[in-house]
Amino acid sequence: MDKLLYLGMTGAKQTSLAQATNANNLANVSTTGYRADFHSLFAEQIAGAGLPSRSNSVLAENGIDTNSGSLQHTGRTLDVAVGGEGWFAVQTPEGREAYTRRGDLQLTSDGQLLTAQGHNLLGEGGPIAIPEHSSLSIGGDGSISVVPLGQGPDTQIVIDRIRVVALDESQLVKGEDGLIRQRNGAEGVPDASLKVVSGALESSNVNAVDAMVRMIHLARRYEMDVKIMSTAGEMADTGASLMRMS
Repeated sequence: MDKLLYLGMTGAKQTSLAQATNANNLANVSTTGYRADFHSLFAEQIAGAGLPSRSNSVLAENGIDTNSGSLQHTGRTLDVAVGGEGWFAVQTPEGREAYTRRGDLQLTSDGQLLTAQGHNLLGEGGPIAIPEHSSLSIGGDGSISVVPLGQGPDTQIVIDRIRVVALDESQLVKGEDGLIRQRNGAEGVPDASLKVVSGALESSNVNAVDAMVRMIHLARRYEMDVKIMSTAGEMADTGASLMRMS
């Protein structure tokens, strides 16, 4: 009976965690540049005396779906997307470098270019700062050009270039802040072949229909795991009853 309890208990625990991951994906179906998480498990044999007949379901690590979302053209100057598998580099509050696909940028009153989450967008020389200007444009290579305030269009100057990097997909890990990092701690490598699409945003790569179907599947699997535990309890009670009768 204990084998049944282990199977039911570990299965129910990990299924509930998978359901939480799926629910978070579904909640971010409309979040710009969001990459879905997935829940991966493996069987781990329980060490100890007795026969090697019991295994726990153990969470290996939440993985990341690296498929790109679709491009949605907005026409807004500060909306940008990566045209490929690259990532925008941002600065975390701790001063470290992390990565995102989210390109709905905001310009603060003091000229700081931030992501919608409030992180400084990084350029070739660090956080991007933009002086007062009458117009701004972002090129396909990520270069940010402005026409200084009070000047004509022929005085357009390049301020900085958005840092767009390539990452090793086998090393990707998502932090609690939603930003992507490499598991080995290495920084991304700038890649000139990666293009920036101005006036567009990348949608979330979560498929709402698939997520809803998966939610139903996980709910049914959880019910099955609970039923296994209930059956193990009933079998134990029946066995104890037979022993009392004998």
